Amino acid sequence: MSDHAHLVRYLRKQHVLSLCCSADDQLWCANCYYVFDETRMVFWIMTEPETRHGELIMKNPQVAGTVNGQPRSVLLIKGVQYRGRIKRLEEATEQIARAAYQKRFPVSRKVSAPLWEIVLDEVKMTDNALGFGKKIAWLREE
Repeated sequence: MSDHAHLVRYLRKQHVLSLCCSADDQLWCANCYYVFDETRMVFWIMTEPETRHGELIMKNPQVAGTVNGQPRSVLLIKGVQYRGRIKRLEEATEQIARAAYQKRFPVSRKVSAPLWEIVLDEVKMTDNALGFGKKIAWLREE
């Protein structure tokens, strides 16, 4: 399996990311359920703009965060760090994302919160199961 395929497989298996944002000298992190669209290398999340992180991302779309599990052994540590840009989804893309989100998280059908897209610019994965300190890097080509 290629490094990229390994990274994609990991992101598809997980379902919670940390979202770190900042604006006006304010910093905040939040945990969000996500759906990963591997064809576009984006995360889709659902959150209200009135949340603390929602207010910050509307002021500054630059975000970073992590995706990781909780292994008991350091030899099994796997995790991802990412950097990207977030935007609120609209129209056709929002409909596609909402259908995928509701399929993965059926309880979200009862929630009308907006969906957001994190366009990944850089991803770094550490996977000690492939060898201690093994890194896989991905960078969006513009």
